[in-house]
Amino acid sequence: MDEAEAAKVKAEISEGVEEEFEDAVENEGGAGDFEVTAEEMSIIRAELACEFPEDYNYLSNSYVRSVASKPYSKDPSVRRPLEYTMEKLTHVMEWREESGAPDLMEYIHLANGSEYAPEAVEQPQRLSRAKAVATSLNNGSFYWHGLSKDGHPILWLRCDRKPWYPDVDADLKALMILADAGIASMPKRVTEFICISDSSSPPPPNPSFMIGLLKTLVRGYPDRLHMLCSAPVGSIIQFVFKLLKPIMPGRLASKIFLMNSDDITAKLEGILLNGKADIPTHFGGPANHDKYYPQESLCPNRGKGSLKFDYFGMVERLEQAKKDFEASK
Repeated sequence: MDEAEAAKVKAEISEGVEEEFEDAVENEGGAGDFEVTAEEMSIIRAELACEFPEDYNYLSNSYVRSVASKPYSKDPSVRRPLEYTMEKLTHVMEWREESGAPDLMEYIHLANGSEYAPEAVEQPQRLSRAKAVATSLNNGSFYWHGLSKDGHPILWLRCDRKPWYPDVDADLKALMILADAGIASMPKRVTEFICISDSSSPPPPNPSFMIGLLKTLVRGYPDRLHMLCSAPVGSIIQFVFKLLKPIMPGRLASKIFLMNSDDITAKLEGILLNGKADIPTHFGGPANHDKYYPQESLCPNRGKGSLKFDYFGMVERLEQAKKDFEASK
């Protein structure tokens, strides 16, 4: 990708996104935030409910308050106006509406049910895409499991399970479904997640998927990523980062850590809620993730359809981890 191509892609990714919004929830309610009153929160939530009645609860109060409480970019001595906050939040919600994100769970239900069910028979094209999304999930290359010491849900990536020739649209839809599940299961006052990638044996990079993923993260999930740790780092991962870095927002790039096998163990021990006990076997620890997310060939169908990935069990475990974390605090 030359400089002109990189500039074009970066413009597409950044459309409707401004640099100051990328820093909107940097401190997760930390020092330097301004007060947002209960009345102001009610105004924001009422406007979201009016504009996006089917999806307005997607943005948590913690996320909305964090966005609204930040200094105004044109005058950091004051808080950003409510109108400005609404504009930023509206961009996210419009992206969700345009991408069909609020309705993607229908794919899970279609893929988990019988293809002879009325809702499947009446929507053959949607059933076909639901099967493709199930195929993307079934390999278990992405899943949520556990929390960090600060309550961030952990999204695990197993690169050796990724297909060489992905269905890009289905992969992105599957990731959006997973992203929304993780966000819905965040403990109180937590607005970001952590991604940990086992980058051994990655497939060849697919530029359209990587660019689509970056666009989705920046426009649909601004400031949701707290940290991404990738290990071990070989030539393919270095190439991927080199390709994406020029088109990434600067702050997003600063959240990515490429590590060797020796360093990742100490990093995980410091991140994961229960330290060493939570390090998975594929990183040399005792936690057997394959008990819940085995290779596809070892998975039974979860319902009457093509879904083998334990989506509902994953959500239940993440919800229980959230409850336990909140109870401990």
